[in-house]
Amino acid sequence: MLSFKNILPDVLDNNYRGSKVALYFFVLLTAVMTWRSIVHMFFVDYGLHGIANYIHLEGSPDPSALIHLFFSLWGMAQLIFCAVCWLSILKIRSFISALYILWLLEWLTRIFYYPRIFKGVDQNIYKVGTTPGIEFAPYLTVLLVIFFLLSIRTPK
Repeated sequence: MLSFKNILPDVLDNNYRGSKVALYFFVLLTAVMTWRSIVHMFFVDYGLHGIANYIHLEGSPDPSALIHLFFSLWGMAQLIFCAVCWLSILKIRSFISALYILWLLEWLTRIFYYPRIFKGVDQNIYKVGTTPGIEFAPYLTVLLVIFFLLSIRTPK
């Protein structure tokens, strides 16, 4: 049975009420997203060019420093959110269902908002391959929906 009270319970504590498999998936997701955030923040050149497959832009003034700054700031924002997720895993497990919703919002935004807002930008002229975050976003979103529903499921 699904209990929407599990999303924001009356008491925030370390008592997780959902399915154990959803908890384990949340830990795995947070670990992978933490690694992704560290790469984006501290290994900007590799994350932007090696993984995301964006070309190195040249010009005068050189736009790379500014692009790398914004990419690193994005990594820092991701890392802060991951820290909140780790805090929830360690001390406030009853908040995990709500955090699933925030992860869903991020990945749904990648799928539906950004393609529409930047529809006039031909991404192919800036990249040499597909960005993994774009390629796997639909699959991860489906998994997030499934595990969110499992996280609000209460045992019989």
